[in-house]
Amino acid sequence: MSDTPSSNLPALFGQGRSALGTVFRGDVLFAFGIILILMFMLVPMPTWLLDAGLSLSVTFSVLILMTVLFIQRPLEFSTFPTILLVSTALRLGLNVASTRLILENGHEGDDAAGHVIEAFGHFIIKDSYVIGAIVFAILVIVNFVVITKGSGRIAEVAARFTLDAMPGKQMAIDADLSAGLITEDDAKRRRSELEQESSFFGAMDGAAKFVRGDAIAGLLIVFINVIGGIIIGTAQHQLTLAEAASNYTVLTIGDGLVSQIPALIVSVGAGLLVSKAGVEGSADKALIEQFSRYPRAMVMSALLMIVVGLMPGIPTAPFVFLGGTLGGIAWLLLRRQKQIEVKAVAETKAAEKKGVPAEEPISRALAMDTIRLELGYGLLPLVQGEGTNKLTDQIKGLRRQLAEDMGYILPAVRIQDNLQLPANTYIVRIKEIEAGRGDVRPGALMCMDPNGDAISLPGENTVEPTFGLPATWIEEQYREEAHFRGYTVVDAPTVITTHVTEIVKDNMADLLSYTETQKLLDEMPQDYQKLVADVVPAKFSVTSLQRVLQNLVSERISVRDMPSILEGVSEAVAYTKNIMLITEHVRSRLARQICDRNVNASGFVALATLSPDWEQAFAEALLGDGEEKQLAMPPSQLQSFITAVREKYEKFMQQGENPVLLTSPGIRPYVRSVIERFRPQTFVMSQNEIHPKAKIRTVGQI
Repeated sequence: MSDTPSSNLPALFGQGRSALGTVFRGDVLFAFGIILILMFMLVPMPTWLLDAGLSLSVTFSVLILMTVLFIQRPLEFSTFPTILLVSTALRLGLNVASTRLILENGHEGDDAAGHVIEAFGHFIIKDSYVIGAIVFAILVIVNFVVITKGSGRIAEVAARFTLDAMPGKQMAIDADLSAGLITEDDAKRRRSELEQESSFFGAMDGAAKFVRGDAIAGLLIVFINVIGGIIIGTAQHQLTLAEAASNYTVLTIGDGLVSQIPALIVSVGAGLLVSKAGVEGSADKALIEQFSRYPRAMVMSALLMIVVGLMPGIPTAPFVFLGGTLGGIAWLLLRRQKQIEVKAVAETKAAEKKGVPAEEPISRALAMDTIRLELGYGLLPLVQGEGTNKLTDQIKGLRRQLAEDMGYILPAVRIQDNLQLPANTYIVRIKEIEAGRGDVRPGALMCMDPNGDAISLPGENTVEPTFGLPATWIEEQYREEAHFRGYTVVDAPTVITTHVTEIVKDNMADLLSYTETQKLLDEMPQDYQKLVADVVPAKFSVTSLQRVLQNLVSERISVRDMPSILEGVSEAVAYTKNIMLITEHVRSRLARQICDRNVNASGFVALATLSPDWEQAFAEALLGDGEEKQLAMPPSQLQSFITAVREKYEKFMQQGENPVLLTSPGIRPYVRSVIERFRPQTFVMSQNEIHPKAKIRTVGQI
C-alpha cells in the first residue's frame, strides 16, 4: 500500500488535473504538432502512422477549402498564411516519410508504404503507371501553372494597391472622426481593420510561394523516388527492371497523387480567398446574387446552347437540356425582377401619399459647415499617418482647450482637401465664408524671434499667418540651434492650429448659436438646474441670454461660470431689460475672473486710466432718452481720441507693458466699440469690474 496519507489525495489529484490541463492547452498542442511534423522528416514511421498522417492531410485540405467558401470577408480568415505554411510543411513531412518507406520496402509490394498510397495508386493508375504519371503531371501543371500562379498574381496586386490606398483611407477615418461622424472606438476599430488588411494581403503575397514550392518539390520527389527505387530494387533486391519499375512507379505515383490532390485543394482555396477581396458575403451567395442580376444574359446563353445542340453531328440531349434549364431559371428571375419593380413602384406611390418631401436632396445641400479647414494637396501628410503631432489630434486638443478656457464647446471642425488651392495653402472658413488663410511647409519648422529681429539661420523667409510677424522656415536639423539662440520654433500643424484658434476666438460670438446656448444650460450640473428654471425662461429668454453670452465672448471673457452669469442676469432684469446694461452687470459679477485674466507677470493688473476730459467728452456725446443711448462724437474728436490711444499704447509697448484701459461704468461699452475697430487686443474695463482683492497698478493716463 502507498504511504501517502489519505488527506493528501485530493491535493495530488488536483495537481495532476492541473498538469493535464496544461498539456492539453491549445498553444502546447500546436507546438507539439509542429514538432511532430518535423519528426516525420527525421524519424522513420510505421505504415499505420503514415496512413493516419495522409488522411489528416486530405481532411485538413478539405476543411480549409470549405472554410474559404463560407466566410463573409477575407479578413475573417486572416490566419490563412500560417495555415498554408502548416499544411505545406505537413505534406512535405509526409512526403519525406513516405519516400523512406518506398525506398526501403518498395520491393515487398504495393502496400509497402501504407494502404492510403496503395489505394490512390490503384484507383487512379488502373495498373498502368504511364497513365498515372500523365495524370500526376497534369495535376501538377494545373496547380503550378494555372491556379498557384494566378492566385499569387492576384495577391501581389492586392497587396500593392492595399498599401497604396492606406494613406487615403487613414485620412478618411481621421476626417470622419474630426467631423464627429464616428467615435474614438469606431476610429480605432477601423484603423485596426486597415492594418490587418494590409498585413493580410502582404502575407498572402508571400504565402503563395509556399504552394508553388510545394509543386516543384512534388515533381522532384517523384523523379527521385522512381529513379532511386529502380536502382535500389535492381541492385539490392535482385528485382528485374520491369518489376522494379512497376512496383516503385505505382508507389511513387500514388504518393505523389496523395500529396498533390490536397495541395490542389488548398491552392483552389487560396485562389478563392484572394479573389474574394472587396466582395461581401459567402462565395455561393455572392455568385448567385451577381449572376441573378442579369437574367437576359441567361436567356441569350440558353438560346445559344439550344442552337448548338441542334447542329448536325453534335449531341443534342445535353446541350438542349442545359439550354432549357438556363431558360427556365432566366424566366423565374425575370418574373421575380418584375415583381420587385411593381413592389418598388407601389412603395414609392405610398411614400408620396404620406407626404415625403420631394426637395429632400436640396435641403441636404443647404446644410452648412460651421467651421471648415480646407487643405491643399501638399498638406495632406499633416493629417495622415500615426504620428504624435497630427493636425487632427491638435484640433481635438483645441476643442478641449476652448472648453476649459472659454466654457464653450467648439462645434466639430471639418477637415477636407481642396485641389483648387496651391499645394501648401490652407483656408479656414466660418459658416462657409473664408475667415483666414495661410501657407505652411510640411516637414519644416517656423522660426520667429521674440524681439522681431531677422532670423540668422538658413531658410525661407515668410510671414506668420496668425499675427503677421516676420518668420523663417528652417529645416529640422536646425531646431536645437534655434532653441539655443532663444528663437520660438513651431511645426506646421501648430501654426495652423494657432491660426484656427485665433479665428475661432474672433468669431466666437457668431458661433454661439441658440442651440449652443441651450446646450450650455442643459449640460449644467443637476445642482444648478433649479437656478436655470428660475431664470430661463421665467425671467429671461434663451435668445436674450444668447445675446449676453455673445457680448461676453466677443471680448474673450469665459462663460464657463454659468451660475454666476445667471445670478447676475437674475439681478439685472429686476431693474432693466436692456441687453447692454445687463451684460455690464454680469461683468461686474465676473470681476474676479476678469481681473485674474489680465494679471501680468508681476502679479498686478496694469491699468491705463482715461483722463477726466475724455470721460466727460464721452459722457456728453451720449444721446438718447433713458436706457437707449447712442454715441454721437464728432469725427474730428473721435480721430483725436484714436491718435491719443495709439501713441500712448506704443509707449507702453516700448516699456514692455500692455495695460487694461480703465473707464467709468457708464461709458465703457462705447469706448470699447471704438477701441475694437483699431486695437482689438486692448481690454477695456470699468471701475465696477475691479475686484476688491485684485492688485492693481496704474502705469499711465490717456
